[in-house]
Amino acid sequence: MINLFQGGGFMKITINIDEKTEETEILINCNQLTGDIENIIATLRIMNQQMTVMRDDENYLLDVNNISYIEAVERKTFVYTEDAIYESKLKLYEMEDRLCQSGFFRVSKSCLVHLKFIKSLKNDIDRKLRLTMKNGEQIMVSRQYAEEIKSRLGVIK
Repeated sequence: MINLFQGGGFMKITINIDEKTEETEILINCNQLTGDIENIIATLRIMNQQMTVMRDDENYLLDVNNISYIEAVERKTFVYTEDAIYESKLKLYEMEDRLCQSGFFRVSKSCLVHLKFIKSLKNDIDRKLRLTMKNGEQIMVSRQYAEEIKSRLGVIK
């Protein structure tokens, strides 16, 4: 058993290892659903390649592989698929921490792209790059990230 101090008190984590267990189960016991617990759930879903998002006051469970890019606009985080736009309660930096191992890459202060949805890239003014996504949308890559994304995509100079 592990005791962690969290916000207003301690959180107890119990791990039960049993060779007879056929399926891993995570059970959360709490007296109320707090922001910290919602973040834990969001992290677990992303690890399972799923993310909870909202559209029209309805929650959706979205497969991370269907996300083409994520953008922060006016303190809100928007998640874009090929055919829809959703909103997430997570901040962009939280998304980046959780999705960097799933093929996502930061291209500017306010945007993450899923590398598999990039159709083409073109040099733009002032050492920036212009990405064209598979759905035709164009996203600017800031100078700060341009060389690294070229490297990640295997673009030869």
